[in-house]
Amino acid sequence: MPPRTPTAAGSSHNAKVERARQFLSGGGVNREDSDDELGLEDHPWRWLYSTNNSHGSHNTALDTPVQEPSGKAGPRPRRRKDISRHAEQSGQRRIVGAHMGAFKCMIGDCVLLKAEGTKEAWVGLICEFQEEEDEGDAKAANFMWFSTDKEIRNKQKKRTDALQNELYITPSWDINPLTSINGKASIVSPKVFHTKYPSGKIPRTSKDCGKMFICRRGCNTRTATYTEEFIWEDVFHGTDADVDALIERVKTQTKATRKRRRNNVESLDPVSDGQFEDDVESPKTPNKRRKLLTASTPTSKSSARTPQKFTAPTQKRVVIKKPLEFTPLGTRILSPSHIASSPFQVARTRLHVSSVPTALPCREQEFAVVYSHLEAAISDGSGSCIYISGTPGTGKTATVREVVSQLNGSVLADELDDFIFVEINGLKVTDPHQAYSLLWEALRGDRVSPSHALDLLEREFSNPSPRRVPCVVLMDELDQLVTKNQSVMYNFFNWPGLRHSRLIVLAVANTMDLPERTLSNKISSRLGLTRITFPGYTHDQLMKVIQSRLEGVPGNIVDPDAVQFASRKVAAVSGDARRALDICRRAVEIAESETLSREPLLDTPSKKIKDSQATPRGQEKRLGKVTISTIKQAINEATSSPLQQCLRSLPLASKVFLAATLARLRRTGIGESILGEVIEEAKRIGLMANSADVHGSLLTEFSAVVGEASPTKKTLGSRPPRIIGMGMAVTELVEAGIISLEARKGERTGKIRLNVGEEDLKVALKDDDTVGTLGFSA
Repeated sequence: MPPRTPTAAGSSHNAKVERARQFLSGGGVNREDSDDELGLEDHPWRWLYSTNNSHGSHNTALDTPVQEPSGKAGPRPRRRKDISRHAEQSGQRRIVGAHMGAFKCMIGDCVLLKAEGTKEAWVGLICEFQEEEDEGDAKAANFMWFSTDKEIRNKQKKRTDALQNELYITPSWDINPLTSINGKASIVSPKVFHTKYPSGKIPRTSKDCGKMFICRRGCNTRTATYTEEFIWEDVFHGTDADVDALIERVKTQTKATRKRRRNNVESLDPVSDGQFEDDVESPKTPNKRRKLLTASTPTSKSSARTPQKFTAPTQKRVVIKKPLEFTPLGTRILSPSHIASSPFQVARTRLHVSSVPTALPCREQEFAVVYSHLEAAISDGSGSCIYISGTPGTGKTATVREVVSQLNGSVLADELDDFIFVEINGLKVTDPHQAYSLLWEALRGDRVSPSHALDLLEREFSNPSPRRVPCVVLMDELDQLVTKNQSVMYNFFNWPGLRHSRLIVLAVANTMDLPERTLSNKISSRLGLTRITFPGYTHDQLMKVIQSRLEGVPGNIVDPDAVQFASRKVAAVSGDARRALDICRRAVEIAESETLSREPLLDTPSKKIKDSQATPRGQEKRLGKVTISTIKQAINEATSSPLQQCLRSLPLASKVFLAATLARLRRTGIGESILGEVIEEAKRIGLMANSADVHGSLLTEFSAVVGEASPTKKTLGSRPPRIIGMGMAVTELVEAGIISLEARKGERTGKIRLNVGEEDLKVALKDDDTVGTLGFSA
């Protein structure tokens, strides 16, 4: 393969950059780089001070450190050093502007801000100047944003009379460095704009192209509410008082998201606090309409274009196009009464781990902590990392999903700003780098490759974007997303710390010390100190969880003592709620099978009459009930290995043969035994069991006496009994891999060896009703 030329490499890079610009574009105004205003040289930014409130009194280009002011006012992010609005209260010189070379901007000026990677710019109004403590006292400003018509997402309330170059002043603020300023913008009223440009369009050769805009209303882009129409030259002249008045006008005349009313902020119990269940309706998944039309099989293009050809006896080709015929399939719709006709079916459905309960009992405190952190991060518009740990089955993922559901209800009720939620499960992705593609698809709706998504996400989170919607990312099974160089973890924990990301990462793992044990120091330090631990459920909590699932199940088919027994068994080991639910669900299935086995297979009229005569009036047939013994059986099935389950399901002849093999092994102390000797040992075991009358039915059903008519113990002759089906039992055990047989010329001279351990045989068969006393309990 020939090497790529520089021209081909450059064109590929340019195409990649152009695709990134297309993805990142939208929401801003078209704007080229304004080197005509800022100049070609990069000068440092310097402050402009004034001792009075007016801009024109004693302004000097000085850049000396200023002490932190004593008071703050207006919208300000946390951990900022505000030095522009109240400096005169402490006798200091007040910052009223900044300059870079010949370019100068003051408080109240409208400027353009760069949108990296695109040909667009954001328009903002400078409200105050600040210094970033986290960025080494870098110079920054607080901007009040203008928005375009296409940034309003509510299509129903959106106005349709927007002009071509019209912008809306919004109640949205953001801190950006002064280095992101790309020039000045001019905001005018429609009358002034049409007076200067009667055609309504600015020529491309004009110096106002991309710089002059119309503003006649304020707008809250989240709620799509507008202020009354005003004339820009009458309400704003560029002074500090005009800035405060404009902020107050937009705030009071637009509808903001309502704040949740509650007496105690820390009391966020979804069960005790009725506002989560009554006031906010939980979001529902929209039902999809089923297509009831007849189905058709798709045909390939080649078969559709080329008709079938046949050759007639007259050597003339006849083309036959026979349409496909389909028989429509009947559709059967099952009613809920048919599905939940039995109490056992209702209980099995509710006890399934995938069933979504109406509430999460015994997790109120953890719910409140996660809810408060998420609500604060979404309301502040800041990034955050939360590490959630706990053993499996402690309700970590279910609690986070319930919190997101409640927050979504608050968004629908206009009590919280909108946000995006995406769940990334480490067990559902084939490669950890696919997390980049999933996150980008949630943000923009486009599916790209992981490498391309990483490039786009770096551009998205590193550059300013007004009114960016916060994104909540649930990273479940975090240990499965760890790579060799840990780049995925580093990026996901580093992006929330960027100023413009507004990314909230919820990392869920099963171990508490995963960041310190697996991740490097640079990743664990970015994870932060917000860590929430979910302890295992106690037996009282497990009882509440199971009883909440069984509420409303008719028939009272589960004994409370059985629920308590299962809860104590699981709580003593792990406190896993999923294990407790699985055990109870399996116990319900066992009770259901026992109930069905007692019912007649065929309801004949005579049988119905007999049942009606046997059952007294006013009494119904009793259903099977889940008891402690049923729970024990379910626990044995859940805790036993596949080998033990296979040994328990063997027929009686195979179990007797294994008991004989084990007895022979103990007597001789040699691992190998002769097949004939093992069969003779099985005969002796049968005689001992029959004479002791412990398992007399064993010889009655599975043995016969050679030359005698009755195989019972009263008619035993001088000949010993012979176990029926012993050869078949040996064959089945060999095929299952439980024993190995070394075949020789004589059938009974072959050597056999156990392929399973003696302890496995004891554990599997010591509680067996038929062969439990034949040497397996010793």
